[in-house]
Amino acid sequence: MASSRKVRMARYAHVCMLATLGLFASAAQCQQWPTKPIQLVVGYAAGGALDVMARIVAQNLTESLGQPVIVENRGGANAGIAAEFVTRSTPDGYTLLVATPSIESVNPFIYGKLPFDAQNDLAAVGALGSVKLILSTRKNLGLNDTAALVAYAKAHPGKLTYGSAGAGSTNHLVGELFKLSTGTSITHVPYRGASAALQDVLAEQIDFTFDPGLGAQHARAGKLKLLAVASRTRSPLFPDVPTLSEQGFKDMDWDTWVGVYAPAKTPTKIITALNLEINKALASPTVQQRMRDIGGEAAPMTPEAFKAIGRRETETFEPLIRKQGIRVD
Repeated sequence: MASSRKVRMARYAHVCMLATLGLFASAAQCQQWPTKPIQLVVGYAAGGALDVMARIVAQNLTESLGQPVIVENRGGANAGIAAEFVTRSTPDGYTLLVATPSIESVNPFIYGKLPFDAQNDLAAVGALGSVKLILSTRKNLGLNDTAALVAYAKAHPGKLTYGSAGAGSTNHLVGELFKLSTGTSITHVPYRGASAALQDVLAEQIDFTFDPGLGAQHARAGKLKLLAVASRTRSPLFPDVPTLSEQGFKDMDWDTWVGVYAPAKTPTKIITALNLEINKALASPTVQQRMRDIGGEAAPMTPEAFKAIGRRETETFEPLIRKQGIRVD
């Protein structure tokens, strides 16, 4: 009997080792966590592509972990409000942040003194995916390609307006990069979320936005005109829309990345288990298709790989923020 028990324990330990390495099914088999609901705190308004992405994965995690994974939206301050809440939470794997790497690569440079240090108070868990940004204009703007937009902007400095999800958001900074690379003067209008900016393009209150896939149905209905994709590759939603690089505008390869962070002192075993379960969810063909439906792409990766995206963004965005004088007080 004792010998049999030793064999079972040895097998159980081996299973747990494989789960930690990502070679076996559920890391939850190896430990008590989770024993209660998990909260995914999304740093943006409900209904946006990032929120939808979080909810897609939350549904899958609920099934695989055997505990409810609840999404809560705490928008504002470029995910800073949600991040502060998470950094002050118990580091036990039950309160997690869904945000873009801008929480590290942008916020420290555009805000005054912050109540937390993203670099030290948050630990990367992994990516959920990326969303391509599409240069989308109001339907009656009368400009049929990016070259025409740039020519008009140069002929009428400051007249064109573009909206973003808020100061320091990825589509704001991509807009500023676009202005610098084209030598144009275009007025930025910040909103509380990408969906609000899109609504004002549809209402013809502003001229364009770098939309993270939210306007797909409106574009198909002829209510938006899509000029370009600000990524290396075309959008699966609109394969006929060329990239900026294809139209001769180089160095414009910027997606909106979405990932999960935990409070910094969360045990490594829990972060490893979370990463394993998230990546397993992202490998599901159903999840991948749902991501594509919103113009996104599932992106399973290690915590270290997701952290590297933030470093890459910092290298570009920090000098851009200083050059453009972007500041939120």
